[in-house]
Amino acid sequence: MHIPFLKKISSEQWFMISALVVNAGNYAYNLILGRILGPQQFADAAILITFLLVLSFIAMTFQLATAKFSVLFEDSIFLSFLKKSYLYALVTGLLLGIGILIFAKNLQHLLHTESFFMFVLFGIGVPLYFLMSVNRGVLQGKKRFGRLAITYQTEMLSRLIFTVSLLLVLTNISSSIIVAIGILVSLIFGLFPFAKEKISFKKEVLLSKEHKDHIKKFFLLTAFYELSQIIINNSDILLVKHYFEAYDAGLYASLALIGRVVYFVAWMFVMLLLPKVVQLHKEGKPTTSVLSKYVLYIGILAFIIIIVCYLFPTLVVQLLFGNAYVSIAPLLWKYAIATSLFAISNIFAYYFLSLDNYIPVILSALFGITQIVLIIFFHNSLLQVVYMQIYAMVLLLAFQLVYFFGFSKHHT
Repeated sequence: MHIPFLKKISSEQWFMISALVVNAGNYAYNLILGRILGPQQFADAAILITFLLVLSFIAMTFQLATAKFSVLFEDSIFLSFLKKSYLYALVTGLLLGIGILIFAKNLQHLLHTESFFMFVLFGIGVPLYFLMSVNRGVLQGKKRFGRLAITYQTEMLSRLIFTVSLLLVLTNISSSIIVAIGILVSLIFGLFPFAKEKISFKKEVLLSKEHKDHIKKFFLLTAFYELSQIIINNSDILLVKHYFEAYDAGLYASLALIGRVVYFVAWMFVMLLLPKVVQLHKEGKPTTSVLSKYVLYIGILAFIIIIVCYLFPTLVVQLLFGNAYVSIAPLLWKYAIATSLFAISNIFAYYFLSLDNYIPVILSALFGITQIVLIIFFHNSLLQVVYMQIYAMVLLLAFQLVYFFGFSKHHT
């Protein structure tokens, strides 16, 4: 069947469409788990999902570095870099994985989970995630977007199918163990298709000091920013699991998942923002109009989500998670405000990252720590936890705006 407009869709656009499908699949995975398990058991599953998100942020450092230098380096220098990337990724994954295995029982006590074995299974999969991220970095850098899309789809689909199937069949096994098995299986599937680069383990090409310094600087700055993302995105769920009963923690996990819709959609805009800003900056053209456009898009999206959550909170919770989670509905619009503020702040941070300006990244990290401190001292109720995040994110956005206007004034 001949459909002319399909030929006009570029490989990058196909990848964006695929990314939307993968995000929708991952969202469905969370919603299905929430409905099948109920608030108390979902609290443990949400811890594993949070651990997976944290792991993805850490491993993203390897993926972005590999993607960047897959473009900059060629031939033997690229292969030498790639060999080192796989080696360092594997070593990092093994160290983290072994650390999780050793402290599995401590994590159980700290986060009040039903089993420590869920952490053991997760720890086994950690090295696979790092290898998978380097592989994705090669595919991304070499613009093999079709193969890159498949790795995301195989990971998402295998996790969704295996986990749900096992939960429905193996009713006598702990749900947290089944979720951990599903994650482990998905990491194996996510390794395919593997980038077929001919790495030689006999002949060594040494990277120059200039290359090593360039790699180190980019890697450290990226790692620092991903750390700030981890703190802001996941600390609240872990702290709530520590301070509150399992039932309340499960309710909060559902609240976080619904409220973060705006952030996940904003990430798609960020992927479009970066290359445009970099290109305009390279050509010596003004970039603020691009930033303004994307801030406006995210602002409108955030406003619509907040209004819907304010007017129909119970309906939203019932549709997505079911009646067992309805008691969390009054907090929905307030949590949506917190994530909307963070999503807009993130646009500014990525804008400045694309201009090689890292002060907004430091601001993100500082206010991520502020958020943790506020929740540690003020957590009498879930409502108070949400308010602490709103305060921290209002301050973050205010500082980002002050810095932006100050920067614009001195660069016009």
